[in-house]
Amino acid sequence: MNETETNTPGEDLRDETAAAAPEVAEHDRLTELEGQLAEAKQQTLYAQAEIQNVRRRAEKDAADARAYAATSFARDVLSVNDNLERALAAIPADLREDERLKGLVTGLEATGRELTSVFQRHGLTRIEAMGQPLDPNRHQAMIEMPSDAEPGTIVQEMQSGWMIKDRLLRPSLVGVAKKPN
Repeated sequence: MNETETNTPGEDLRDETAAAAPEVAEHDRLTELEGQLAEAKQQTLYAQAEIQNVRRRAEKDAADARAYAATSFARDVLSVNDNLERALAAIPADLREDERLKGLVTGLEATGRELTSVFQRHGLTRIEAMGQPLDPNRHQAMIEMPSDAEPGTIVQEMQSGWMIKDRLLRPSLVGVAKKPN
């Protein structure tokens, strides 16, 4: 046997038999074609699964785009809401009762209510902060303050936090209780 030959004695016999019997060669070709067909079916299944995954991802991306399209705009409008709330809070009680300013105050309060209503219609909700334990996923601690409250409890809210649907739009900026000195 020559060193370059790689056929085993069984393969040599099969090759000799196949040359004399075309049925064996036909059987071998049929087996090869069946293997190729099975591989093609498997590749088709993989391609269909990939197409389905791409479709699902595209649908999810489109749904997210619709749900969160207003995120940037909402973030900008929150500063308008903050300024309106600060303006209302700055009006002393005696000026609220003054007949000359009563219409202005009522108009500002109505504007605030309408802004809140618009926020709600678009899935924006205020994050509860005061008296809550600090949640780093929703609150950003700015200072620690000596307090009789349980350490880690929010005792001051410097800026309200907001969610848009189930995502954080802006964290609450808060002061957190610490043990008194």
